[in-house]
Amino acid sequence: MFETHLDATYAWFGLALVSVATVGVAAALPASPPPDANGVAHTIDSVADGEHPATAEHGIAATRIRLTNRSIALSGNGGTATAALRAPRITPVSTDVGMTADDDRLRRVLDGVPPTAAFDDPDSLAAAAKRARTTEYEWRPAPNRVTVRRVHYGGVHVTLVG
Repeated sequence: MFETHLDATYAWFGLALVSVATVGVAAALPASPPPDANGVAHTIDSVADGEHPATAEHGIAATRIRLTNRSIALSGNGGTATAALRAPRITPVSTDVGMTADDDRLRRVLDGVPPTAAFDDPDSLAAAAKRARTTEYEWRPAPNRVTVRRVHYGGVHVTLVG
């Protein structure tokens, strides 16, 4: 009555191994999904593809961001997500502490200041945007939201993202 059957021992051992494996797989899964890079890319594309000046914001839940002329990458607790931008060339705007004078003027325009108040002429806006597009693209701390603003100054059309 109290004897141990060899088959029962193997069954319990197998059940214990499956339980441990299941717990291991569940623990390895991320606690949250990766950030929504596709949604941010869609917001950028919708503003940049327009013919008229426009502004849009998109909230993000990420810890780091890397913005280039052709893509956006977001990294958070759930992993990293990257999305390509289909829109014409965009101008990433730096928010770093060591901003140049161009970065500061572009940041002011992105924040709502008219380009006529921040730049002397359309050519200086075009030159500042060109310099901003040639900077090093690196991971930066992510803000709570990404702002996209398409501005026109004379014949210069620029889409700022920051």
